[in-house]
Amino acid sequence: MYHFTLLTALIVTPPVSVQSESNAATQFWQHLNQHCGQAYRGKRIIARDDRPDLLQGNEHLIVHFRECGKDLLALPFHIGLADGSWDRSRTWRFSRKGEQLELRHDHRLHSGEPDETNTMYGGLSIGKGSAMQQQFLFTERTADNGAELGWRIEIEPGKRYTYGTFSGDSWTWRLDFDLTRPLDKLPPAPWGHK
Repeated sequence: MYHFTLLTALIVTPPVSVQSESNAATQFWQHLNQHCGQAYRGKRIIARDDRPDLLQGNEHLIVHFRECGKDLLALPFHIGLADGSWDRSRTWRFSRKGEQLELRHDHRLHSGEPDETNTMYGGLSIGKGSAMQQQFLFTERTADNGAELGWRIEIEPGKRYTYGTFSGDSWTWRLDFDLTRPLDKLPPAPWGHK
């Protein structure tokens, strides 16, 4: 009887769970990966303090979860301009770097060649992050007040994907994409990719 009581106590005692950085990064990766093969429309520009020249608010925005591998996730960012043309120059590239994640920006010219003056910049994830949010430090610059600068990526699977920049604790630029409605027709490959 004593052994049965002890065994029962061991079975019903829930295990202690500890979320490590690697678990948070892995869960974040899985949240991105579950949208693989789908494309979604941008629903709004939330903040634009950092780069008001980049988008005017009348563009068609699409993120395509296009390439999903064990160590690389590539998400082209398509911008439909007011004149009907498309800018397909940008791809957000997430990769694994040991216990951290890395975000890089692959910028291409219309010819498909890398934009040598403006490509593959990015940074490693910082802090613990979470399954829903990771921040990536831009190590080459800081704000005038000394605050850290970088990118903040958020994902609520099936609801929202957010890409933006931060300074300290504040968003400086932010785009939200609606993950509730995948597009029926996928966009073409970004410039420089097949």
